Amino acid sequence: MEISEKEQKYLRIFISRETLQSSDVHRRLLERKGEVSLVTVKRALSDLSGRGLIRSVGSGPTTAYVITTVGRIFTDLDATAYCSVEPDKRFGITRYDPAVMRDMPEDIFSEEDLAFFETATGEYLKRSEDLSPTIAKKELERLIIELSWKSSRIEGNTYTLLDTEKLILENKEAVGHDRAEARMILNHKDAFAFVREHVSEFDTVTRANLEKLHSVITGDLGVGVGLRSRPVGVVGSVYHPLDNVHQIREGVDDITSAVSRATSPYAKAFLALLGISYLQPFEDGNKRTARIMANAILLRYGRAPLSYRSVDENEYREAMLAFYELNSIVPFRRIFLAQYDFAARNYAVR
Repeated sequence: MEISEKEQKYLRIFISRETLQSSDVHRRLLERKGEVSLVTVKRALSDLSGRGLIRSVGSGPTTAYVITTVGRIFTDLDATAYCSVEPDKRFGITRYDPAVMRDMPEDIFSEEDLAFFETATGEYLKRSEDLSPTIAKKELERLIIELSWKSSRIEGNTYTLLDTEKLILENKEAVGHDRAEARMILNHKDAFAFVREHVSEFDTVTRANLEKLHSVITGDLGVGVGLRSRPVGVVGSVYHPLDNVHQIREGVDDITSAVSRATSPYAKAFLALLGISYLQPFEDGNKRTARIMANAILLRYGRAPLSYRSVDENEYREAMLAFYELNSIVPFRRIFLAQYDFAARNYAVR
């Protein structure tokens, strides 16, 4: 959905989920030094309502508006600024909203985004052609090392990239580190190998492939297998995932539906990554599972897998929190685009 910057200004006003009349919106725009007439505001609100980004409440002189799920999904916002406020003082949503995945549009990337992806994929396919067995092996090792390092680091693992390389290639654990850190990294290697061996099973997310992948990524870490039946919290967030196993099961089905109806491999991988992270269906290892699942889908459709090597961990977490609490995909969409371009131009995996 193409949304202009002028329209985004309106959505950013509504993202706090307040119910506002046109006069309220007009006043806030003036406070932000936006020179606009009330007539223009009313016309813009009517247009946004017609496009399903906001909806009207009441009628006549008392007509007001509130943002819709789709409006939240496409609101462009500053995740860093939002997360700079203490968690308990933020206005974000505190509970999982099933409508987010159920109402997720099938086209979440613009035509410009898709052209960007396809150009990067063309570069990736050229790099992956006619590789000798030796080079192919080294390229795969490099991707696995960098993915295992950065994905683990996002979760607080303190291994360096060099430590990770020695662990994966020489099975040498770094001195002074908890053995669980080594296991976390090696599990990424095992999970990526599992995906490559069973790549045909990853057209979409299913309960079966999700639970199997999770069991590999959390192996020997003392994490319970299967969908959780107890509540979990998110550090530094007001957001609380579902705590009912039956609702979690429905949530997985909603992710399956959203991924299945997405119209491009990039959207399928992106929605798997966000959906699993948002639902948090397991006791632990949810985001690691989400990242490997997204790569499984990309590999299934012949696209470049992501290592996240160049991503800033804080930026990653902030963008994810913006999705948890505000349901906006836009901050993380920027990260996904950049990381896909990086992967396509730096790796050759066949």
